[in-house]
Amino acid sequence: MKLIIVSGRSGSGKSTALHVLEDLGYYCIDNLPIGLLFPLIEEAGNASPHKLRNIAASIDARNLSDEIAHFETIHERLSTCGMKVEIVFLDATDQALLQRFHATRRKHPLSDGRTSLREAITDEKRLLEPLAQLADLYVDTSELSMYELRDMIKQRIVGRREQELALLFQSFGFKHGVPVDSDYVFDVRCLPNPYWDANLRKFTGVDPEVQTFLESQPETREMLETLTRFLETWLPSFQASNRSYMTISIGCTGGQHRSVYMCDQLGRYFSQKYSNVQVRHTELPHLHPTTADDPS
Repeated sequence: MKLIIVSGRSGSGKSTALHVLEDLGYYCIDNLPIGLLFPLIEEAGNASPHKLRNIAASIDARNLSDEIAHFETIHERLSTCGMKVEIVFLDATDQALLQRFHATRRKHPLSDGRTSLREAITDEKRLLEPLAQLADLYVDTSELSMYELRDMIKQRIVGRREQELALLFQSFGFKHGVPVDSDYVFDVRCLPNPYWDANLRKFTGVDPEVQTFLESQPETREMLETLTRFLETWLPSFQASNRSYMTISIGCTGGQHRSVYMCDQLGRYFSQKYSNVQVRHTELPHLHPTTADDPS
């Protein structure tokens, strides 16, 4: 049996994630009080085979703050119940959450006559920190559309086999900030920059023109070999320690050329060793996240 706990700040996409899991056959419960986790697991154990085999429950800041504060102890107890438990934590920047609430005109669950929307968003981050710290998968949804989030949930959570490590290689630009959902961050700004070639500036790392330029540089080949050896060495150790998800972020200055090329190359290589590998280019929003062997 499997229990996926979906948590995160209001407006981050928890409902979308829960709907995806429900469509894929999970028994889903929205806004479950933490105190009902153990009765739920007990009921699942007594239910007829397969009826409650896969459960997803959303836990948010409307729970008692004391229960959230001591969730680490609860999580340790859950690990002894004979059910595989994974925590998926969704979040976004304060500005993104503000814009979403203004767009939908929804009331934040922690806001009232004395607490502004901005203050409620800040308070919620503090309240949910114990869950965020225990997350098996942390996803920053600030730049994700609802459809991109749905695809990511399908691919990373449901699209992998049990005990399999799901990998995400994502490119980004340091001038836009380091993705907060990164497990590893590698800086490739030391490589020759195609941007300074006027004939290459309009292309990106997915275009043959830029790929040919980078592949002709000895530094690029050496960097790719070094990163490949490093990940080949250490990813099995994470998998052996029951790690389910790894997000590997590769950054260059603008996230258009070098980091894009490097992510694509690493994604293709490791897709031969792991069956759940996804590539996402943060600064190229016109490109949807793809599986590493997808030619698009």
